[in-house]
Parts: sequence; structure tokens; C-alpha cells
Amino acid sequence: MADENEKFLSRREFIGAIMAAGGSVAVALALSQIAPLEDLIRDELALELPEIEREKESRKHGDSKHRWGMLIDLRKCIGCQYCVYACQAVNDVPDAMRWNVYKPETTANGDPFHMTRPCLHCQDAPCVSVCPVGATFVRDDGLVVMDYDKCIGCRYCQVACPYGARSFNWEKRSESSGYQPEWGNAEVEWRPRGVAEKCTFCIHRIDRGLAQGLTPGVDRPATPACVNICPVEARLFGDLKNPESRIAKAIRELPTFRLREELGTEPNVYYVPVEGMAV
Repeated sequence: MADENEKFLSRREFIGAIMAAGGSVAVALALSQIAPLEDLIRDELALELPEIEREKESRKHGDSKHRWGMLIDLRKCIGCQYCVYACQAVNDVPDAMRWNVYKPETTANGDPFHMTRPCLHCQDAPCVSVCPVGATFVRDDGLVVMDYDKCIGCRYCQVACPYGARSFNWEKRSESSGYQPEWGNAEVEWRPRGVAEKCTFCIHRIDRGLAQGLTPGVDRPATPACVNICPVEARLFGDLKNPESRIAKAIRELPTFRLREELGTEPNVYYVPVEGMAV
């Protein structure tokens, strides 16, 4: 006989399904007779709406002395996808949910180049604005992060992201991604079923490195896996607020662009274009 926890949707999954369907009270009552939808949501969140809004406001980015960013030089990228594989290994992400995406592209002249895209860690992030429970927020240092304990699986953030940088965890994990140990060892726990996931810039390395007196973007243990593994140094990582950092100097000296800047999202990922690329 199947375990009782496996036979039915969890409360988080139920609420996520309802919210993804539009939050209709009629739909909720049709699916469940145990309580009105608003009572279910209140029980799950244990927060009244004003409290949620205050918490979201308190988590807005502010006065950190750091702002972490990445530079991807499309002129150098050779399309090896090592950055993709290292991300899959270190963050233990299955192929159906890639956090770091590779896509071959061509310039207006038809010349091929290699495009990769992590989460862009936007400073005015649409995913943060639409999250109804404050599960997605921007840290003081510019990193857009998730509180998986708060996520109710509504997927509003996934829909709102203009870069397609989020995935949804549909299934309970039972095995590793399969990229270990060739591309790195898993360094973070599996995320629970029913939450949205995305690139974190290997936040666990950044925070641990700073606590140990290391410099992200300089010291490898404190630097994202995708940056460390690149064989041609097509990726740089570092502190955008530090004018002496490699990334800050590169942005000053090289022509750069950010994806869909017209949206006003203010991404923390910069690209160096290839010749003939329309930006």
C-alpha cells in the first residue's frame, strides 16, 4: 500500500495548484470540502497579508558593501558547456531543471556564437514583485534568493521572469543529478517537491568564503562553480561595488550589454558581445 503522504497532495501542493489555476474559490471548494480557500492559505502561511508585506519590505536590498555580479564574454565562449555541467553537479540539479542554460545563437550576419544564461539576479526583479508570500527576495548584496520553506508553489515567479531563469520542482527527488563526481561534488541539499528553483551564484560558496576571509571571484572556494571551471575564462565574477575588482575593471574597459535592459530589471549579469551582434 502506498504511503499516506504519497497518496495525496500536500497542503503546499494543493495551495500551489489552486493559485496556479487562478486562485478561484469555486475551484478550491470543488477540489476540497475541508475548508474555504482563504482559511487554507492562512493556515499554511501563518501570516496575515500586512505581515507578509512588511517582511517583503524588510528584505529589499540595501546598503551592503558588496554587490555580486558576473561578466560573460561571448567572444571567448567555445560552447563546451562545462559551466552547465559544473552547475548541475555542485547544485545537484537534474537535467529537466537546468539553472544554467546553453543555447547556440547566430549574429545578424549569420555567424555562430555560444550563449549561456544563469539567473541574472535583477535588482528590480519581477519574480520578487509577484511573489505573494515573500519567498523570493533580493539580499543586500544584490543576490536574488529563495526561501524554500515559504514557497507555496504558485509559480508566479516563473511566469514573471522575462529570462526563463526559473524551473519548477515537480517531483520528489530520489537520486542525484548524475554529474558527480566528474564535474564536481554536490554541495547543497535537494530542494523539496513543489517549489521554484534557480541559479544562486553558488551563494553557499560566497557566504562561506566571506566568513573565512576569502574574496569571491578571486579565491576559488568562494567563487561560483561555473566561473571556476571555464577553460577559457569566459566568465568573471566579483564585486561590482569594488572599482578595483577584475569584473568592475572589465566592465569599464570592454563594450558590454545586459539582456533586455529596456525592461528596467537592472540585471547583475553583463555580456561582452561578439562582433556583428545586434545589442
